[in-house]
Amino acid sequence: MNCFRFAPILILAAGTAFAQAPAATDSSKPAPPIAVKSFDLSAIDKTADPCTDFYQYACGNWVKNNPLPGDQTRWARSFSLVLERNRYLLWQELDAAATTPKTPLEKQYGNYFAACMNTDLVEKKGLKPLEPVFKRIAALSDTHKLANLMGELEAEGSAAPLFNFGVEQDDKDSSKQIAGIFQGGLSLPDRDYYIVDSKRFQEIRKQYIEHVTKMFTLAGDTPDQAAKEAAAVMEIEIALAKVSTSRTDLRDPANRYHIYTVADFQRLTPDFDYSIYFKDVKIRSFETLNVATPDFFKGLSELIAKEPIESWKSYFRWHVLHSAATNLPKAFYNEDFAFFKQTLSGQKEPTPRWKQCSSMTDRALGEAVGQDWVKKNFPPAAKASMDQLVAALEKSLGDDIKTLPWMSDTTKKAAEEKLGMIRNKIGYPEKWRDYSALKVERDDLLGNLRRNNVFERDYNLNKLGKPVDEKEWDMSPPTVNAYYNPSFNDINFPAGILQPPFFDFTIDPAVNFGGIGVVIGHEMTHGFDDEGSKYDGLGNLREWQTPEDRKAFTERTDCEVAEYGSFEAAPAHDDVPAQKLNGKLTLGENTADNGGLRIAYMALLDTLAAQGKTINDKIDGYTEEQRYFLGFAQVWCQNQTEQASRQAALVDPHSPGRWRVNGTVQNFDQFGKAFGCTKGQPMYPATSCRVW
Repeated sequence: MNCFRFAPILILAAGTAFAQAPAATDSSKPAPPIAVKSFDLSAIDKTADPCTDFYQYACGNWVKNNPLPGDQTRWARSFSLVLERNRYLLWQELDAAATTPKTPLEKQYGNYFAACMNTDLVEKKGLKPLEPVFKRIAALSDTHKLANLMGELEAEGSAAPLFNFGVEQDDKDSSKQIAGIFQGGLSLPDRDYYIVDSKRFQEIRKQYIEHVTKMFTLAGDTPDQAAKEAAAVMEIEIALAKVSTSRTDLRDPANRYHIYTVADFQRLTPDFDYSIYFKDVKIRSFETLNVATPDFFKGLSELIAKEPIESWKSYFRWHVLHSAATNLPKAFYNEDFAFFKQTLSGQKEPTPRWKQCSSMTDRALGEAVGQDWVKKNFPPAAKASMDQLVAALEKSLGDDIKTLPWMSDTTKKAAEEKLGMIRNKIGYPEKWRDYSALKVERDDLLGNLRRNNVFERDYNLNKLGKPVDEKEWDMSPPTVNAYYNPSFNDINFPAGILQPPFFDFTIDPAVNFGGIGVVIGHEMTHGFDDEGSKYDGLGNLREWQTPEDRKAFTERTDCEVAEYGSFEAAPAHDDVPAQKLNGKLTLGENTADNGGLRIAYMALLDTLAAQGKTINDKIDGYTEEQRYFLGFAQVWCQNQTEQASRQAALVDPHSPGRWRVNGTVQNFDQFGKAFGCTKGQPMYPATSCRVW
C-alpha cells in the first residue's frame, strides 16, 4: 500500500541483450528483438577524458547513436533493452496462451491478455461499462455519504481516489500486520505541480484543466458544463496537494508512522465516516491503525465540509474516467496520451498495444505468468550462480563494516548482526500465488480490471492480524528491477533482471561485477542508507547506532545531499530555469549506488584472487579494473526527454544515469587510480563523500 515501504532500484537498464523491436500496430505482431553485445566497446567515446566526464567517455557514442524510440521517454542501454527482451518473450507466452491454451492457468492469463488486445470491442462498448459507476456518483446527495461512495467503489474495484487504505507491517513490530491509511487523491505526478508558483507549473495546470475539460466533453458534457467540472476537480486537487506531505519528508519513517485508535482517528476527521468506509471495503474489525499522514486527513475532512456536493461528483467522475482512460475508446485514449504522455513526459508515440497488454497481464497475474516464464528463461544454474554472487557481496559488505573509520565497535557489531539477518530472494517465489478465485472473461476488459482490483484488495486486507509471510514477493518474476524491503530486511532479485547484460556466465568477472554485482551491492546498502539504517535486523523501526555514530553518519549523508543537489537534471533554456536534483529525495539511492560500487569492487578483487588473476589483466586493451568501471557505467547509458528529466527530478528518488555514474566514481578513489587521473580532476577530486 505505502509506496515508501521498500526501495526498488527502479532503473530502466553487458553476454547478450536485445534492442527494441519495431513498433507494432494493434493488429500487427512485434518483430523479434535484435541481439546486442554485453560489453560494448563501440559505446565508448575516446575523444572524451574519463577523468573529466566518465559518463561521456563510457557512453558518449551509445548516446549519440541511439536516439529515443518514439514510444519511449527514457531509453537506457541495459535496463530498457532487457525490458524489451523480457516483454517480447512474455508476449510470445501470452499470445500463445490466448490462442491455444494448454492448461487452466494459461487459459486464465491468455483470456486476460486477449480481452486487453480486443480494441474493436473496447470501441464498440464505449462508456457503457462505466455507466453503473457514473449513476452511483450522480445519485450522491450529501457529502456525508462520501464514505459510502468510497467504500462501494473500492469494494467493486472501481477508482476510489481520495486516499490509500490497506494492510501493512507494523514498523515497530514487523511480526504484526496492521491497518494503514495514506494520502492520495491527486492526478498530476506530484504535489508541487499544484502548488509551486512557477511559469512552468502554471502552464501545466492550465493544460491540465484543458485536458480534464476535453475528457468530460468526450464523456457527453456540454463545453460549459465540462469547463465547470474541470475547475471543480482542480480546486479539490489543489486543496489536497496543499495538505499532502512532500516526498522528501516521507523518506523519514518517523514522518509516516502515527498509530491512532479508530475512535481518535474519527475525531481527527469528523466529516468522513470511516466506520462506514471500513465496513464497505469488508475488512475485519480492528482497534488501531497507522495514519501515515495525519495532516492530510485532517485537511481532507475540512475540505469535505467546505466543498459543495456537485464539486465532489465532478471529482469522482473525473477519477473514474482518468483511471480507465487507457482502456476506453480511442478518442479517450488519445486525449489521455496527449496530456499525460506527450505534454508531461515528451513521449512522441503511443506504446504499442501488445506492450501495454503484456505489462497489464503481468501486473494482474504476475505469478501465474511468471511460473511458465521462468521455466523457459531462468535455468537453475542461473539461480545457483546468483547465490554465489550474493554471498561474495555479503562478505565484502561485512569487511567494509569492519574497517569503517567513523563507526564505533558497538555499532559495527549491530550492523554486522543486521547484515547476517538479511534474507535473499532470488529469481521467483518458493510458493506461487493461487489465482483461481479471480474470474477472467475474454470479452470484458474493464470488468477484468475491476475484478483484479477486488482480488488484490481482498488478498491484502485478509492479512490483517495474521502472521507475516516472509517469503512473499512484491514484484513478478519477469520484472526488470530489484528492491530492498526494510520491514522484511530482505533483498529481492526477480528473474527478469538476472539476464544478460546484467548477468552473463560468458563474460569476464569484471563486467559481471560491474553489472549485477553493483545491483546486489546497491540493494544490500539500502539496509544501511538514511532510511534503512533506522530499521534493525528484524525489520523493526529502532535506533541501533549510538548517538555519536548517528551524528557521524548524518554528517556523511549530508555531504551526499549537498553533492547531488548541485547536479543538473535538465539545463536552462529560453525562460525555463535549470532543474537541479533534490539531494534529499535521492539520498537513499545515491548512498546505495556509492556503497554498491565499492563493495562490488571488493568482491571482484576476492574473486580474481581466487581465480589466480589480477586486477591488471587486460582484455580488449582495458585492465579488469577499468572494465569493471566501464561495465558499471554502461548500465546507465541513456537518452531521456527533457520533460521526463524534469519530472523525474521531482518524483524519482533515483538520480539520472549521468550522475549515477559520475557522482559515484568521483567518490571512489580507486576509479581515479584505475584510469591514471590526477588528484583534483573532476572524477578524482581532492575531497569526496563516503558513507559505506
